[in-house]
Amino acid sequence: MVVVDAAGRAMEGNAAAREALGVGRDGLPVLPGWLTGPGLTHAASGQVGDRFFSAHPTVLDSGTSAWWLIEETGHRRTSDELRLHRGDTAFLTEASGVLLASLNLQRSMESAARLAAEHLADAAVVIAPGRARRLPLVVCDQDGVLSTGKLEEAPSAVPGLAEALEGFPPLPARWIDPAGAPAWMVPEGFGAVGSVSVAPLPGHGVAAGALVLLRRAERPAFDEREEELGRLFAARAGAAMSAARLYEEQDAITRVLMRELLAPELVQVRGVEFAGGYRSSEDAEQIGGDFYDVHPAADEDGETFALLGDVAGKGLEAAVLTGKIRNTLHALRTLAADHQQVLTLLNDTLLARSGPMRFATLVLASARREGSDVVLRLTSAGHPTPLIVRGDGRVEEAETSGSLIGAMAQISSRTVTVRLAPGESCVLYTDGVTEARGGRRGNVIYGEERLHRLLEGCAGMPAQAVVERVQMAAAQWVGKGEHDDIAVMAITAPRSHHLTAVDGTTRGRYTA
Repeated sequence: MVVVDAAGRAMEGNAAAREALGVGRDGLPVLPGWLTGPGLTHAASGQVGDRFFSAHPTVLDSGTSAWWLIEETGHRRTSDELRLHRGDTAFLTEASGVLLASLNLQRSMESAARLAAEHLADAAVVIAPGRARRLPLVVCDQDGVLSTGKLEEAPSAVPGLAEALEGFPPLPARWIDPAGAPAWMVPEGFGAVGSVSVAPLPGHGVAAGALVLLRRAERPAFDEREEELGRLFAARAGAAMSAARLYEEQDAITRVLMRELLAPELVQVRGVEFAGGYRSSEDAEQIGGDFYDVHPAADEDGETFALLGDVAGKGLEAAVLTGKIRNTLHALRTLAADHQQVLTLLNDTLLARSGPMRFATLVLASARREGSDVVLRLTSAGHPTPLIVRGDGRVEEAETSGSLIGAMAQISSRTVTVRLAPGESCVLYTDGVTEARGGRRGNVIYGEERLHRLLEGCAGMPAQAVVERVQMAAAQWVGKGEHDDIAVMAITAPRSHHLTAVDGTTRGRYTA
């Protein structure tokens, strides 16, 4: 406590006040500037040396005041640390949201560099590992401008960088000489570098890269708290970049596999029209258990081998077996003159595979042109019966039947020959069409009768138009409800006369 007169001068003080404020020549406490001056009657606070105090007055007689000093150094430092901690937490929360907003590796690197330059340093460099010698990098300069490039020099030229790219713990910033920062690291117009911090970007089991922070010479060097904040940010940036890299790798693998599993685009082959359409059971997926293929014959007079099938189940697991069946039938296409032999060999292949038993149903079709007609040999293996759309609108069922594939050691089948006049079609489909549930009540099966009536109106249509008509009807019937995989193929005898065949697989030119 210190007593102050009306003019704001110290009159006396106890031992604690003398120790805290110091003593002048007159032996009285030395008042700090924020506690001097006449007429001061309200509470005040300020600093004395490296200590903080608050002062609270009690007015005495004759205008004198007794000031009670309370030290708040610990409280002030705790408050400052809490404020810094809250700011750091808010920054890391914001950074996590921004970094995880994209699964694109380049955008993740750019976001990490921009956030680091804005909140942690004056400029930042993000370097990602790569299989090539030149590593990709992103630089964010002092103005927030991003630039991308490749690291031309060896990472070992910068202390701690090679280790960071390998995932080793970072070196303290004070161990790195800022004068040794290479030109590729320092943005143009940055000026003298005052301090450099290098931290690894930890990923999922492997390092996702390195983060380099730069500060100008006029700013204080990185302290321990800032280095720790940089490491916490680097952990989040590394997780985001690692997830983006993993996604890109899986996406690349998926694209390669999808090219093999997706239904092919069908065209006219040797004067016979082929068209196909597919819709998976899940709109977000492009592959499933239904499939079709067309394999042109090696010679001009040979039969074109076509097939449509349905694997038990749906989704990716069914698609994998679909790919195996398609590849097997592609290898067996040279034996297509004997459908029974093809089905037997395929059945043996499926029974020999490991894993849970999955069966499939198929329709094989061998087509050739005879004059203006198309002659088809059809063989069903446990599949819905092919439908023949005649020129007068009649819809006939092809009299073929057989055992499903992949369930029994011995199978049987019946092959039937059908002749299509110009404008007539053979429609192959999976049960996803006839078993589609929808309609007004939402649970009515589409059924074979509706499909027959629909196809009666498809007489004379090109193959692609027939397929689109069936697909549209099924989609409208189902609406937004769930459905199984749907596949449709139409084989049509063209109404026109064939003039030229380019290579046996393209449309060629026709005239009416």
